[in-house]
Amino acid sequence: MEMPKPTAAHHKLEMLVGRWSGEERLYPSPFDPAGGTALARIENRSVLDGFAVVHDYEQERSGSVNLRGHGVLRYDAMQQCYEMYWFDSMGMTPNVFRGNFEGEVLSLSCKDAQSHSRATFDLGVKGQYKFRMDVSPDGNQWFPFMEGQYTRKS
Repeated sequence: MEMPKPTAAHHKLEMLVGRWSGEERLYPSPFDPAGGTALARIENRSVLDGFAVVHDYEQERSGSVNLRGHGVLRYDAMQQCYEMYWFDSMGMTPNVFRGNFEGEVLSLSCKDAQSHSRATFDLGVKGQYKFRMDVSPDGNQWFPFMEGQYTRKS
């Protein structure tokens, strides 16, 4: 029996692979009433023979790491959508985001017990990417939560 091979849809996630760093803007929210800026370090690795990308994230504020995250991104060929399983040091229930690419922009959304979230990865400039997280109490009116711009380091 021949083993399955990653498709072009799986390979599209390879644009994220590498070590990245950049500055983030955090908007005032219940988690951070003042908002502010942070530095981020990200390492994305292709795993499982190209079927997934592992995303390790650290956010630093005031000289110390205040948030760590771990994501697994994959393409679900049966559902014809991308998925991101997200875990972080906030200790909340892991989230599953789903969505698709439009050009070189990957938009993923999630609904949990508290709100709706939308994560957008803009990979339109080689060697850089922009990330944005928006939140909504009802899925209709959206508010910015954070945004970042990252440069590939390796």
